[in-house]
Amino acid sequence: MKTPSLLSLAIASALASGLAQAQSAPPAEPATSDAKTLDAIIVTGTRVAGRSRNDTPAPVDAIPAAQLERTGAPELNQALSVALPSFNFPRPGLADGTDTIRPAQLRGLAPDQTLVLVNSKRRHAASLVNVNGTVGRGSAAVDLNTIPTAAVRTVEVLRDGASAQYGSDAIAGVINVLLREADSGGGLTISHGWRDTEYETLTGTPPAGATWSAPARLKRSRSDGDTTTVSAWKGLNLAGAGFLTLSAEIKDQERTERGGWDFRQQYPLLNGSFDPREATFNRFSAWYGEPELRQKTLFANAGIDFESGARLYGWASWQDRNATSAGFYRPANDTRNIPSIYPDGFLPLINPTVIDSSVAGGIKWLWGEWSMDSSLVWGRNEMDFTIRNSLNRSIGPSSQTVFRAGGFDYSQLVFNFGGTRAYATDRLASDLYVAAGLEARSERYRIFAGEPASYLFGGALLPNGQPAPPGAQVFPGFRPSNEVDESREAVGLYVDLEANLSERLLGSAALRGEHYSDFGSNLSGKLALRYDFSEAFALRGSLQNGFRAPSPQQQYFTATSTNFINGVPFEITTFPATSAVAAALGAKPLEAEESVNLSLGAVFTFGEATLTIDAYRIDVDNRIVLSENLTQASVRNYLTAQGFVGIGGGRFFINGVDTETTGVDVVFTLPWETGAGRFDLTLLGNYNRTKVTRTPTTAPITSIDPNIRLFDRVNVLTFEKGSPKDKIGAHLNWTLDRFAATVRATRYGEVLAPGTTPANDFVLSPKVLIDLEGRVRLWERVELAVGAENLTDRYPDPLPPFLNTTGATAFSNYSPFGRSGRLVYGRLAIDF
Repeated sequence: MKTPSLLSLAIASALASGLAQAQSAPPAEPATSDAKTLDAIIVTGTRVAGRSRNDTPAPVDAIPAAQLERTGAPELNQALSVALPSFNFPRPGLADGTDTIRPAQLRGLAPDQTLVLVNSKRRHAASLVNVNGTVGRGSAAVDLNTIPTAAVRTVEVLRDGASAQYGSDAIAGVINVLLREADSGGGLTISHGWRDTEYETLTGTPPAGATWSAPARLKRSRSDGDTTTVSAWKGLNLAGAGFLTLSAEIKDQERTERGGWDFRQQYPLLNGSFDPREATFNRFSAWYGEPELRQKTLFANAGIDFESGARLYGWASWQDRNATSAGFYRPANDTRNIPSIYPDGFLPLINPTVIDSSVAGGIKWLWGEWSMDSSLVWGRNEMDFTIRNSLNRSIGPSSQTVFRAGGFDYSQLVFNFGGTRAYATDRLASDLYVAAGLEARSERYRIFAGEPASYLFGGALLPNGQPAPPGAQVFPGFRPSNEVDESREAVGLYVDLEANLSERLLGSAALRGEHYSDFGSNLSGKLALRYDFSEAFALRGSLQNGFRAPSPQQQYFTATSTNFINGVPFEITTFPATSAVAAALGAKPLEAEESVNLSLGAVFTFGEATLTIDAYRIDVDNRIVLSENLTQASVRNYLTAQGFVGIGGGRFFINGVDTETTGVDVVFTLPWETGAGRFDLTLLGNYNRTKVTRTPTTAPITSIDPNIRLFDRVNVLTFEKGSPKDKIGAHLNWTLDRFAATVRATRYGEVLAPGTTPANDFVLSPKVLIDLEGRVRLWERVELAVGAENLTDRYPDPLPPFLNTTGATAFSNYSPFGRSGRLVYGRLAIDF
């Protein structure tokens, strides 16, 4: 059990003092308020109805669905990356499952250090844990792209730590997706877009005497990535007492290809000369870009009001996502190829199917002077891999080319029970608002094996007499020995106080205790203040400690491949931290990450204009990371001496990284009316810096070789410099009668793509992307929009050949805006 922090105990004392002063008063505005419901308020960091986002003690962004649609972005994560100052969505490629479920960051922290809510209730995470070398490595986060824009009313983002209010994960902040509530009307939106682009790639030098060549800088025009999205929503009246809003979306996306020129020899020599096919081989052989995608999504959101003041509510969602991305090309002369199956080599394809579903139901009611709320929310995410256009080299020429490789699923069941009310007290300038409740959560994580041919060793030998690599090329299937079925439970209690301590000073305090069945307990607290010097100027700030519990995906994920070293098979495994092999290397059961957040901000109001400046510092201790792959001969010998024969090494999740993150968010908004129409200007900026202050060590690894690092240079620098150190945006929206337009400019600051040595570091220079959209209302209920994302067709700096040795990865995965170029699109929206 964790020892409560001094900060948490101090906040607990303050809460007790506040409750002792309180006397009975009229209740807080009921949760069923039409203007501002409890659901809409929670994410702003206050339980009190009626506060706007500029009146709260913490920074909050409120992004309506119309603003998300105007971005032209084909997915919610991408739209948020444009709208929010400190939200980063890099969109990696050639990263296995991470091509399909892609992580995003808030304030430069890990993707799973941001809590995601739907209608103010905890959303289930994706089953995928990111284990490849991308931003977000080692994390398992919520997939926001399971939520279509058609189902969204508003997205509210609390840019402040909030573990004491909402529990685990809320270290960087909270994203609350509020679903559309309508009892009438509807809409149909049809959009189509494609990439119309030209990019440059740097080419490598072919071998001496080669019959093929290319310029050092090669320009390439592409028209691809055709994406058609059809979405609709309909509001239904439930006998005058409530609403049912149905939403649906179908998305069909073709892949984009931004690979480089493959300068390598592809075929074996013929009588000492290059094969004539070398001259005609298509050397743009990689799929490096956006995946091919077929996706269907359904959402329903409902509420029924009763004369007693009670409300029944609920929602449900389902998504079927079928994606196809690729691994690296295997040339014809690659020892992993079988020429009788693939005479020209092959490009293995990774084809996961992701099924995501959720169901929620609850009731809000008045109980004396308390406004009560109780709910039950279930969610599940499953990812099942099929590997196509591949082979199992160890089976030989009879190998199949399509493999069912297994997969994993994660499910979560959350029960909430809580209430809010107001107490009068003569010692305060307002009522004391009190919220208290509990949350109980059950989680389950499973890994299921693929078919035997996806992982087994078939006995075939390579030409040099060594055993051939087993399993499906690019993605060996999960083995029966990898199968897990684990679950855990957690229970949390919270109390939240808020009041005006004087006419100008608003104060709030929160305390939350949680107990997990697997790692123990945690106590989090938060204090926040806001002082209004005048109607035009206020200061706000908060101090809190938070935590993030280790996810079941991090605790139990395991996968194995077999490597033959001098003809001897060795299993290379991602081990659970609790496994005997990981324990022998010094691993321990995972514990919670712990954080201390400090923020200080200012709010300026100049007539209709507002300016917010919020500085923050977030110290996170004991961060959970995925270790380096420990496959050194000294590690193998040590494991053999410990009785683990045939284990060639591996990696595991481990606590032990400490970081300090500092930054500032700036948001300026100004609406104004002119004879030429209405203009809405938004300027936003973020500066963010992270420093790693500690990395993990274990006694066994130090005794094996003190030079072995569990968390090495690339991963340290990914934390420190793998996200933009600054981001600046300017958005202008114009409307006049039936015409409207939006223009945006976003500058992404410098990013480092780290190498294993300083010589291999690559700096991505700042880039400015411009988006433009024009809209016209053809008839009263019909609007046509045309636009371009990345209008000027900007790309990240291309990788030099020595960092792109296959020619496949023309650009770095660390690019904060991807590498797909200009998107041209049209959208037809019909209201009914």
